[in-house]
Amino acid sequence: MTDSHLTRRTLLRYGAYGAGAAALAGTAASWDRLTGADIPGRDDGSLVVATLGPAYGPEAIRTLTEGFKKVHPDIKLRINAVQATDWSDFFAKILTQIAAGTAPDLVYVATEGVQLFAQRLGVALDAWVKRDAAELREYFADVHPSLVESMMYEGSLYQLPVEFNAADMYLNSQVLKRAGAGYPAADWTRDDFTELLRDMKKSSGSQFTPYFWTNRLWGGVVPWLFANGTNLLTESKAPGGAWLWDGFYPSAARQGRGGGFRWTTPQATDARVEESYDYLASLIQEGLCTRPEGGNGQNLIGVFSTGRVGVTPAGGFWAGGLHLAGMEPGSFDVQYFPRWRTQRMQYGAAGYSLLRTSKKQDEAWEFIKFAARRDTLMRLFETNQTTPARRSMLTADRYRESGPRHWQVFYDTLDKFPDTGPIPAPPQVAEVEQVLLKHTGTALSSRRSVGPALRRMQSDLEKAMERDV
Repeated sequence: MTDSHLTRRTLLRYGAYGAGAAALAGTAASWDRLTGADIPGRDDGSLVVATLGPAYGPEAIRTLTEGFKKVHPDIKLRINAVQATDWSDFFAKILTQIAAGTAPDLVYVATEGVQLFAQRLGVALDAWVKRDAAELREYFADVHPSLVESMMYEGSLYQLPVEFNAADMYLNSQVLKRAGAGYPAADWTRDDFTELLRDMKKSSGSQFTPYFWTNRLWGGVVPWLFANGTNLLTESKAPGGAWLWDGFYPSAARQGRGGGFRWTTPQATDARVEESYDYLASLIQEGLCTRPEGGNGQNLIGVFSTGRVGVTPAGGFWAGGLHLAGMEPGSFDVQYFPRWRTQRMQYGAAGYSLLRTSKKQDEAWEFIKFAARRDTLMRLFETNQTTPARRSMLTADRYRESGPRHWQVFYDTLDKFPDTGPIPAPPQVAEVEQVLLKHTGTALSSRRSVGPALRRMQSDLEKAMERDV
C-alpha cells in the first residue's frame, strides 16, 4: 500500500533529533552493510512492535502478545520495550534502529512524534480504514473526534488513538481542608486559582509549595497559553479528512474538523504569550510556586502525596500513580484547568505508527486494530496508568479503588470543551521543545526577564521551524 523505501539522506536529516544525530551520523560510512535486512538471523519472521519501555512493562507486553496470539495465531509477534528517558530519546533510538536496518514494523508514538513519523516514516492508514469501515464503526463511535484528528496529517490518518491525557488540575484534599477551601467549581477562573494558592500558602508551613509544575511541552506553560487564547505556534487545520468524518461521525461531531492540525509561525512575542509568562512569574515572585523543573512529572508524586504540594496539572495517568503511592481515593481530586480568556485545554495522545520500511504491513494493520479494541484496552489499562481513548471505559467502577471522585473530568475535558486540542507538535517538535524548555527557565527567573527571554525564544523558534526535519 506504500513505498517501503527510505533513503539514507532522508534518515540522516533527523540529525536535529538530539541523541539520534551522533548515532545516525555514525552509520553513514557503513550504510550498505547496516541496511542489509536480509542478513541471516536478523529477521525471525515476527511482526515487531517498538514501545517506550517505562510505559510497557513485562505484564503489558504479555497482555498484548498473548491476546494477539488468540486472535491471530498465524502471526508471530515480538514487542520490544525500548528503554528511554522520554519521547524524544525514544524516537532518537527508533531512528537509529531504522538507520541500522533493524527497524520495527510498528512504533508506539505520542502526539510529540505523530507529525514527525507521518511526514517521513509512517504509512497512512486510509485504505485499510475504508476497507474495514464496518468493523471500525464501533471504535470511532467510542473515541472523541479530537483525538482522531490529532493523529491525522495533511488529510490522512496515521494512527488509531488508544490513550490520551489532558492537563487537568489535581488538588490535594488534605491541603484544601487545611486552607478552609472546598472543591473548586468547574468554571473557576485564573483569579479563583490564584486566591486558592494564597489560602493554601497562609495555612501551611515553609516547606509547602502551593503550585508545582514541570518544564516540558505537555503540562508545562502550554496549558496557560491555551487558557489565555494563544499558542506557541500559530495553529490551523489542514484541508481534507472528509472521507473519515463523513464516514464515521455525525454532523455535530464532525463540524469544524479537518485533515489534521498545522503548527507553523512562532509567536513567542505575542502579547498574550508574554502575559501568560508574566502571570507565572508573578506566582513565583509571590512564593505561590517554584520555578518549573524538568523531567516527566514522576518526581511530583512523592511531594504531592505527602501534602507538600497542593495543586499540580496532570492527566488520568496520575490516578493510578497516586494510588500506587499510597493515596486513598478521597485524599485527592481533579478539576478542569482554570478559565482565563478561554477554558480551552490541552492533551497528548498516543497510538501505533506503521513504518514504510515494514514488509508486513497487512499484519501490522491487524495489530493496530487489535490494540484499539475495547477488550484489549480493558486488560492493558487496569491500573489507571493513563486515560483510555475509548469513552465507554471511563466508569465509576474503574475509579472506585483508585479515585478521584470527579473522574468524569478526564473525558469531559474533551466532551464538554470541544475546542480542547493537542500540544503543538510539528515535525520539528524536538527542536521546538528544546527551545521552549531552555527559554522558559530563563523567562521565569524574574518578571523583568520575561520579555527579553521571549524575544530570544522567538528567534530560536524561527530558526527551528525553518529547518526541514
